[in-house]
Amino acid sequence: MDALRINGERLWAALMELAQIGATPKGGVKRLALTDLDKQGRDLVVGWGREAGMSITIDQIGNVFMRRDGTDNTLPPVMTGSHIDTQPTGGKFDGNYGVLAGLEVVRTLNDLHIKTRAPIEVAFWTNEEGSRFVPVMMGSGVFCGAFSLETAYAAKDTEGKTVGEELARIGYRGDQVPGDHPIGAYFETHIEQGPVLEDADKVIGVVPAVMGLSWYDCVVTGMEAHAGPTPMGLRKDALQVATTIMQEVVAIANRYPPYGRGTVGMVQVFPNSRNVIPGEVKFSIDLRNVNDELLNTMHGEITAFIDATRDRTGLGISLERVSYYPPCPFHPDCVGAVRNATEKLGYSVMDVVSGAGHDAIYAARLARPA
Repeated sequence: MDALRINGERLWAALMELAQIGATPKGGVKRLALTDLDKQGRDLVVGWGREAGMSITIDQIGNVFMRRDGTDNTLPPVMTGSHIDTQPTGGKFDGNYGVLAGLEVVRTLNDLHIKTRAPIEVAFWTNEEGSRFVPVMMGSGVFCGAFSLETAYAAKDTEGKTVGEELARIGYRGDQVPGDHPIGAYFETHIEQGPVLEDADKVIGVVPAVMGLSWYDCVVTGMEAHAGPTPMGLRKDALQVATTIMQEVVAIANRYPPYGRGTVGMVQVFPNSRNVIPGEVKFSIDLRNVNDELLNTMHGEITAFIDATRDRTGLGISLERVSYYPPCPFHPDCVGAVRNATEKLGYSVMDVVSGAGHDAIYAARLARPA
């Protein structure tokens, strides 16, 4: 069989139509999980799946599976997919591309009257972003047993609305038990969300693994005081101590190239007044690495640095690890299949370790993923 190519114009048109649901003035998309806009997006994609002759299954956490039968439906399906919920300031392609690319593959197979041996399924998972409900990757997490359906149902947004209530309200609280759905192999197409491919002038990145991560909440407690009357040597400035920890986060990441990552993305300063010495600083720490041993080393180094800083300054410093995901290597057969197909079609390609989390991390627990 010659190398198959999808209809790029049709895929682009689908992406642009879906992007109109929740479109923002700056060209992005705001379509938070389980809102009315999410329902509109789900309905649109499900409608496209039905038009392509696919059967639709929805599980109890709202994951949607669109199935094209094969010649041997006793085989577990080859699944592809991603998500269609977005961040509050999301883009047109994050997640959406992976879902609609899978749909376009099915449409192309239909156009060419090609039957696959195993069934093909296109999935879109509930609340991947975690921007309205915590945790992230909720649908795929429940599907693979990382946490319970009851825990997910009880999650609340800032208005006190629960996942269980909102799923029922928009009509996507299905009947199938999550995980009661075999997968033979799972592929997720995604935008890079980084600069590596562009910097290397490559078209496609083949992902052999996803980085592990450790998230922390850190609180530095000093004493607020007036900025004028208080001499420098008599201050208990929480912000100055916090900045030394923030700098160490970056230094730790730089000690473990090329896959060390260290970020402080959230900072709260109390009382946050122009002429008051800060008495308390709360901030987040995000450490990542594709090597779990090195990630644990990074954890040990930030912990030791904070212990030493506490002893040196006399200020109160607490560090709590709030999330940990180990690195996730993908199955070499699936990774090789992606690489071979890319080269066969003549695209420039390189391996790219993903620094962002994706539903494929959880799918990897139940299938051969890439």
